[in-house]
Amino acid sequence: MGRKKFSEREIKIIRKLLGSKLSGSRGQQKMVRHTLRTVFEFNISDFNVQGKAFGPADLDECVRRGRIQVLDEATIEAMKARYAEKKQREEALRQAEAVANGEEVDWQQVLKEWNEYYGVKEE
Repeated sequence: MGRKKFSEREIKIIRKLLGSKLSGSRGQQKMVRHTLRTVFEFNISDFNVQGKAFGPADLDECVRRGRIQVLDEATIEAMKARYAEKKQREEALRQAEAVANGEEVDWQQVLKEWNEYYGVKEE
């Protein structure tokens, strides 16, 4: 499940990508879908009817119906920052749990011990 809130600028870019997806070759369509998923966290499958092509008109319809919200740039950037912080905390927790369970090595601790042993000063 991807995002459902985008800035006006993001919607314009997504609309252009969807237009190029409809007129592109199979390989180009795959690249557009990949870009939508990775750059914008926009999954077509969250909004389209199975088996029907999703294009710019469908995007506009989703915005009109409120399935996709258009917010200002500052709000979107704040949301992205909070999401990145949450993801970083979850990864740190996962790594700490893996180290505690003996599944992973704490490489930062190993590096610190190495530097202390060899007298390397950290910058």
